[in-house]
Amino acid sequence: MKVLVTGGCGFIGSNFIRYLLRQADEYRVVNLDALTYAGNPANLADLQGDSRYAFVHGDICDRALVEEVMAAGVETVVHMAAESHVDRSILDAADFVRTNVLGTQTLLDVARKMSVRRFVHVSTDEVYGSLGPVGRFSEEQPLSPNSPYAASKAASDLLVRAYVQTYGVPAIITRASNNYGPYQFPEKVIPLFITNALEGRGLPVYGDGQHVREWLFVEDHCEGLMRVLQAGRVGEVYNIGGGQECTNLELARLIVQAVGIADEKIRFVNDRPAHDRRYALNSDKLSVELGWRPRTTLAEGLARTVTWYRDHMPWWQQLKDAGYRAYYRRQYGRN
Repeated sequence: MKVLVTGGCGFIGSNFIRYLLRQADEYRVVNLDALTYAGNPANLADLQGDSRYAFVHGDICDRALVEEVMAAGVETVVHMAAESHVDRSILDAADFVRTNVLGTQTLLDVARKMSVRRFVHVSTDEVYGSLGPVGRFSEEQPLSPNSPYAASKAASDLLVRAYVQTYGVPAIITRASNNYGPYQFPEKVIPLFITNALEGRGLPVYGDGQHVREWLFVEDHCEGLMRVLQAGRVGEVYNIGGGQECTNLELARLIVQAVGIADEKIRFVNDRPAHDRRYALNSDKLSVELGWRPRTTLAEGLARTVTWYRDHMPWWQQLKDAGYRAYYRRQYGRN
């Protein structure tokens, strides 16, 4: 089976491609990635020379290129390419609308034309909006996004639903809780905290630090995606939640303990606009229908992630270049 993975040089995409190719020799992967700032070919350097893997440098909004790629025997699409950083979407939403909405539309149009067998659209829990102190979002929850990023993903989700209903495109939507693990770009909170801690820099915690997130180790997410790819029902939405919640302040404390530095490195910074207070997913549907459950505890996953970043310092140090540091100085102030 030939699978097109969009955004495969990113964090989740690179982990999923590696996971997919470990499952069976029958899989062939084409990775279409525009290599924007968070797309890194080094994430898949270990697959160089593997005849089952091919990389195509290009934009998912380029219809001619997408048609060329899908026409070469692609049977299944796993769509992960997205602009995904909330802070960047607040500064400028244009790229988020273009990639997340128009790019998804282009892929759906071509998938329909090429009669692909399955289209898995990878989305986020942020489309549901903010949750109170109790309860969990189910797949039936109305969408109520609060950031430009979340709004662009909600729009793409609705496009996918419309193409299923209107054209019969065999698509499925997944919505995952916050991912973490190896190869995550160091602007996201866990690798930012880990790499800052390893450098002896401050860990910037928004507001009062009491915003709650549910955490999912990336390999558990990949397993959930695999279950959906193989046996998910067309037209359905599946939540993929890690089931483990903590506040951002608790998370920072866990990381400084894992790295072995003092709590004094944790500091509070101004909260960002429209900062959702809590996310949590009900993943019973995926568990009951497809037998998936997260395997990795937060303590175990953080330990593995800290070890990976400690062992791969050249990988992330070159990403935290002068421009990147300047961006974070604007956002968080000096460390």
